[in-house]
Amino acid sequence: QVQLVQSGGGSVQSGGSLRLSCVGSAYTYRSNCMDWFRQAPGKERERVARIHTGDGSTAYADSVKGRFTISRDNAKRTVYLQMNSLKPDDTAMYYCAGTTPRIGGSCPETYDYWGQGTQVTVSS
Repeated sequence: QVQLVQSGGGSVQSGGSLRLSCVGSAYTYRSNCMDWFRQAPGKERERVARIHTGDGSTAYADSVKGRFTISRDNAKRTVYLQMNSLKPDDTAMYYCAGTTPRIGGSCPETYDYWGQGTQVTVSS
């Protein structure tokens, strides 16, 4: 069951850029926070970016800060991850996810909605 539809992955050389998209529906784009995760073989899942769909505030993992930018277009029910200055260590499967909807704008640690994942490969 595809809840959020991702696109934009691919292969790029070190220093290059990619933009990932995550599109929800009226039923799945209901989260106060939309996050991007990544997971590479042998590594723990890492949340690389978060955006609050209401006020637009963002947060980033130190590993991507200054290189990645998360944004949203609520009218399109879409969240983006612009990835610049990519490094081989960025190689991973990337997933978008939406937190369990809550009244009041808070973001719980549980997720109700997930994308199917998209591979990002950065060569040296």
